[in-house]
Amino acid sequence: MASLATHFSAFVLLFPIGLRRFICSSSLYLKNPSLYQSKAWYCSETKWRNFDLYSLTIALPIACFCEIFLFLAFSGHHPTYRFAFFQQSAAIFMFWALVLLIIFRENIDPLNFNEGFVFVFAAVSFFVEYSVIGKGISGLGGAVYDMLGALTLICAFSCLYLSIRPCSYFAEFFLSSGLVFKGTWILQLGLSLYTDVFGLKGCKKMSVWPNQDSAEWKCDLEEDALRGFAVMKLLFIGHAIAILVLSFVLFALLASNCNLQAGEASGPLLAQLEHVLIHPGPEIELE
Repeated sequence: MASLATHFSAFVLLFPIGLRRFICSSSLYLKNPSLYQSKAWYCSETKWRNFDLYSLTIALPIACFCEIFLFLAFSGHHPTYRFAFFQQSAAIFMFWALVLLIIFRENIDPLNFNEGFVFVFAAVSFFVEYSVIGKGISGLGGAVYDMLGALTLICAFSCLYLSIRPCSYFAEFFLSSGLVFKGTWILQLGLSLYTDVFGLKGCKKMSVWPNQDSAEWKCDLEEDALRGFAVMKLLFIGHAIAILVLSFVLFALLASNCNLQAGEASGPLLAQLEHVLIHPGPEIELE
């Protein structure tokens, strides 16, 4: 249950943050695509609406201390886990430092950090997280966690690209969708690998087996293992399609909402056209 609780708590953090980031960035992009600039965090004017940002400053240190406690409790029993929990706590600490950096920049900003530096620090945090994903897990379980590592790399490279070109909405789209995807896939891993109720047929939940130092996803037969891995790959594709459809639906709703608020079509090209029609230039005489 501890593993399932960890995966569920990660879902509770990642999914709303990624969804909120997608909605805020898409709304900002639809208002004026030519002036769009991605932000490290889309803060609201009122402080209480930034509840997710300030809640991370409390949740992440608690998670970091829990990982350190597990490191001290299990490092002596399983040598493979000796540094796994410590490395995971270091990754969580990196994201906590990122949250503090965003808060300082938005409110205090004593060192005048720019958005590019914040995105680079976020990319480094994702790379650190990638280095510890699936640590101490072997066999088919490690292969399934490699899919989660691929999503983490997408977020890392998106942050690196946004540090160079903050006006790229596609990089912002991959970052926000990657966070949502990470949240749903972590929840899927928690249900499929760490529970018997939602587990796969013929496979047992992830655990440390006797005479082994690493956790492994065991199945009764080789056919069950191959079928279970194929089902997980199919679920991964299903998550990707569902998130892509959700992104398109949300983007369409935001676009229609912007059109209703504007009352009519708007944009820089239309503004130039209206200026030409209202203030026409000198007539061109044909010889």
